[in-house]
Amino acid sequence: MLESSQIIQNRYQLEKILGDNPARPTWLAKDLQSHDRSYPEVVIKLLSLGGQIQWEHLKLFEREAQILQNLNHPQIPKYRDYFSVDDRSLWFGLVQDYIPGASLKQLLNEKKRFAESRVKRIATQILQILIYLHELNPAIVHRDIKPSNILLGKDDNIYLLDFGSVQDKPINQGGTFTVVGTYGYTPMEQFGGKALPASDLYALGATLIHLLTGLAPSELPQKNLRIQFRKYVSISEDFAIWIDRLIEPALEKRFSSARQAVQELIEGPKVKTDRTKQATEKSLVKNNSGCGLSSSQPVPAEIQGWNWGAFFLPLFWSFPNQVWIGLLSLVPGVGFVVALIMGSKGNEWAWKSRNWRSIEQFKQHQRGWAIAGLLVMGLPLTGISFGVMALLGALTSTSAGFVVVLPLAGIAYILYQSKSK
Repeated sequence: MLESSQIIQNRYQLEKILGDNPARPTWLAKDLQSHDRSYPEVVIKLLSLGGQIQWEHLKLFEREAQILQNLNHPQIPKYRDYFSVDDRSLWFGLVQDYIPGASLKQLLNEKKRFAESRVKRIATQILQILIYLHELNPAIVHRDIKPSNILLGKDDNIYLLDFGSVQDKPINQGGTFTVVGTYGYTPMEQFGGKALPASDLYALGATLIHLLTGLAPSELPQKNLRIQFRKYVSISEDFAIWIDRLIEPALEKRFSSARQAVQELIEGPKVKTDRTKQATEKSLVKNNSGCGLSSSQPVPAEIQGWNWGAFFLPLFWSFPNQVWIGLLSLVPGVGFVVALIMGSKGNEWAWKSRNWRSIEQFKQHQRGWAIAGLLVMGLPLTGISFGVMALLGALTSTSAGFVVVLPLAGIAYILYQSKSK
């Protein structure tokens, strides 16, 4: 059993345990043979063969050591040593530089919350590390990016830890593979053994969501395999769109590279969500009022439909809306036909005939005319219909309830339509 102050390999004096995994303890130690006396402390990851630790775990442990030897990035703790100790039980050790700081998981456990600007800086630094890893030949895919494997150093830099799950060469089709990763941060293709650089981008997106919400991705709802995070955060629409692109379940819709992702984080997203597209389309037609009846420009979809003011009062309605076709209602014999045409086309013609400040101004104007038309013409016509229905009821013994309800239903429908415009 290893203890504090114990010296292993005649070189490393153990100081304190950093990790909480008894089968794979991580120690802070002092390198007694360090040439740099300013930084004598190192991190030693230990693996004890036996029990739950199988040869497959040892293979991953050795591969991590081999890969770290060939990496040279300032934000990846540098490889120092690899050794084995046969002291009753067989121990293997991996030594790296010690970086003072705390993992993002520790900070989250302490209820630390991250503002959008801070999360963007973290994302940018991780993406720079991923650009280095993914553009090596062969590419190195980390496969286990999550808050516990990301260190925020005291120098305010981000460091990527734990390369025990890395993939440094593609898995042959039909070959065996070990599923690695952490549920919630791992994309679907990785569970099938198809880990690609874009798989790390998904894990990064899930990690950023955890930082922004304070909730692990597995605790958030999903829809069509997509993490539903937006209602739990208060961030800019562009940043939300960018994160959406990171966590796309479909590979072909995700960012293809870390370089592309960091470029669009800086410059802004080029791919908009459907909701943003609709908002953009709405803004494009917002100010095209007054374009003229002969114009082929579309009118906003939300103002299309029946116009009760133009139907009930085609003559008077025409003047404030500058739709002079309504004057034809003065021609004997065609008044009702003109009213029907005006009711059907009134919104479109009014929009194109006048310059309106906004869609909302247009809707309020037409709502007022609908109410006026109901009061001036609708109620008298309803009174007449009451009399006719009452007469028909008396002649045909129709129930009085039917006689009263039908006209009232007509009034309610007109009021509902005018309010919905």
